[in-house]
Amino acid sequence: MSAYMIVNVDVRDPAAYEEYKNKVPGLIRKHGGEYVVRGGKFVVMEGGWKPARLVLLKFPDLASAQAFFLDPEYQPQGAASASVDRGHRGCRGRVLKTAATSE
Repeated sequence: MSAYMIVNVDVRDPAAYEEYKNKVPGLIRKHGGEYVVRGGKFVVMEGGWKPARLVLLKFPDLASAQAFFLDPEYQPQGAASASVDRGHRGCRGRVLKTAATSE
């Protein structure tokens, strides 16, 4: 069953965020993940949620998503992102959600 990681990013340091964006995609791929949504325009259809920049990642399963987040290669990037953005990270804010798919 696929697992999705939803990230709400509010960039505070654009230069540092560019560096972060250059390093992290390879780690996402390492764990079988892929970008589904990376920024762009969105519309909140209900409620008062006001995300700044949405990133949606898809992993083959929840274990793969967790392995990415806990990967020792990612940990310095995840820690650095705290000074780069005001993102919400599930295990420390990032939301991991397993969803049945028709794939």
